[in-house]
Amino acid sequence: MFSGKQRYWWFQFIGWGGLFLIHLFFAWFYGKFDTPEDRSLFFTRALSFVVIGVLLTHIMRMFILRLHLLEHNWGLQLLNFLLLSIITASLCGIIEQQVYKQFALFTQREIEVLKRRGIWLVSLNNMISWFIYIFIWNAIYIIYHYARDYQQQEIDTLRLKSLVRELELKTIKSNINPHFIFNALNSIRALVDENPGRAREAITELSNILRSSITMHKTESVALKSELAIIEDYLALEQVRFEDRLAVSYQIDSQALEKQIPPMMLQMLVENAIKHGISRELQGGSVSIAARLKNNLIELCVRNTGKLTGENDSTGFGLNSIRDRLKLLYPGKSDFEIRQLNAETVEARIELPA
Repeated sequence: MFSGKQRYWWFQFIGWGGLFLIHLFFAWFYGKFDTPEDRSLFFTRALSFVVIGVLLTHIMRMFILRLHLLEHNWGLQLLNFLLLSIITASLCGIIEQQVYKQFALFTQREIEVLKRRGIWLVSLNNMISWFIYIFIWNAIYIIYHYARDYQQQEIDTLRLKSLVRELELKTIKSNINPHFIFNALNSIRALVDENPGRAREAITELSNILRSSITMHKTESVALKSELAIIEDYLALEQVRFEDRLAVSYQIDSQALEKQIPPMMLQMLVENAIKHGISRELQGGSVSIAARLKNNLIELCVRNTGKLTGENDSTGFGLNSIRDRLKLLYPGKSDFEIRQLNAETVEARIELPA
């Protein structure tokens, strides 16, 4: 890969070299290589044209960088580049005329035109030609820098999103898993003597949850049915702990089962319902999980017995994480709400693109 400075000089070489080749083609096409004098005159003039163009545009670039012209607003940038193009084109025209005069590079026809029209009129025409070249040079320079900056901004944004997702998922695992594993292991230990068969099932359920937690960072989305399978294992373990104090129900639209959702998002709602709802009710309660398709959206809804408090309304880590992930993954296309549905029930609802 070329560095920025190397890339700049390659563009200079290709651009001005291309103009040289174009002049060469037209000189050959119109028969201006008939004599050695014609060929010598052409190459001398063409070489001076390229050298003047390269030197003056390089000096112009130094002014652009020193004055930070690319950092101004569009209107001021356009005015600055227009003035800079006029000044540079004028200098190119004046220098070229002096070179031609100094080294006697004018053709006989051009000498006659100079006598008839005057040097200033000819110089003005020459400056206009140079202005076209310089203006095109500036246009390419601006477009290149804006395209490069836009591409770099896109790369930085993608890297930032990737970093945020990675840190977020790591934080989710470090904040949720230890508490749940501790409770699950205690429940399994109590089952070992009382119900060995159920203890083995509970170990399998815990293994499924841990496997999902370990692998979830490798993907941005999972099928709803896969997320529900983990939730079923999670709630089965929680029912061991709560016994008859926890009732679970599902209302799942079969058409939504294959739809993709962010991993552990629905799981987090269910865990929030258990932690801040059921565990605080002496008589226990129920958790209802619903999913359906509505107007090209997937609606996920978790209802639980309980009341909203300052710990589970909008300030908890899990709920803030859900909100941030939705903004990151579906900017302006998703919705998250948690509310007190009635005196005894809290509802958490997520809508995201199907």
